[in-house]
Amino acid sequence: MATTEPTGVIDTETSTKRGDAVFAGLARSAGILIMVALAGVGIFLLVEGAPAISASGEQAYGKDNIVLFVWPLLYGTLLAALIAMIIATPLAVGVALVISHYAPRRVARSLGYLIDLLAAVPSVVYGLWGRAVLAPAILPVYQWLSETLGWLPFFEGPATTGRTILTASIVLAVMALPIITAICREVFAQTPRMHEEAALALGATRWEMIRMTVFPYARSGVISAVMLGLGRALGETMAVAMVLSVSGLVTINLVSGQNPSTIAANIALNFGNASGTKINVLIFSGLVLFVVSFAVNFLGRWIASRGQVKA
Repeated sequence: MATTEPTGVIDTETSTKRGDAVFAGLARSAGILIMVALAGVGIFLLVEGAPAISASGEQAYGKDNIVLFVWPLLYGTLLAALIAMIIATPLAVGVALVISHYAPRRVARSLGYLIDLLAAVPSVVYGLWGRAVLAPAILPVYQWLSETLGWLPFFEGPATTGRTILTASIVLAVMALPIITAICREVFAQTPRMHEEAALALGATRWEMIRMTVFPYARSGVISAVMLGLGRALGETMAVAMVLSVSGLVTINLVSGQNPSTIAANIALNFGNASGTKINVLIFSGLVLFVVSFAVNFLGRWIASRGQVKA
């Protein structure tokens, strides 16, 4: 006698397949929507920024061509972001290790909450703190660096104000810290427990265990975290605009009052008063920042994927 499956089982399987199909469609649609939005932003920046290619003189804010206008801004953007990552990366990795492997669970949980709260602070608050608190407090340090290490081009000075590219980079480092820490913390916590216990059983100290098991396993995740923090630093606007004292020069002097601006801060400061071709010039600088951000993210994903393949 032939047997038939219960109707309830068939209905459940049909509902499951229908749910999978709906979820797959929604996920696919979300991915396509993001790609369309990014493409729309890129097309808008390209179309609106194209007239700036021939801009010069007053239309290009006193520069002979668009390259001379964008180059100092791009330099300041990359310099501030690079210094911010040099400051934030070791600090974020250290804090993440404390939370995941060193601190007691209760202390680690509280410290994790405090670090996560930094991500909820608005950019304007960071800008106010950097301008009103950090800049005056760090000025004596800049003066000491200028007097003691003035023979180095980085600290040549004169240090007359705390509103320098180095101060802006410190503020950016604090803003990127919770992003890098949160991702590194989760990646470190996912290290296979058996690998850690095996290293400890062979006589490794806790640091040797971390160096031999945690870091190799988390390499690609750490790189991705740093790239996300770098993206935050590249695109930050208000905090840099409020902290930095801008002169428009291209210099590696980190403690003087003559500093290059960043693309995002320059757009925020000048867009409200711009008109005509000046708007196109500012949009073109935004296009440059858009391309740089894409290049940085693609580079980070490529490095992370290579790390995963080697692992």
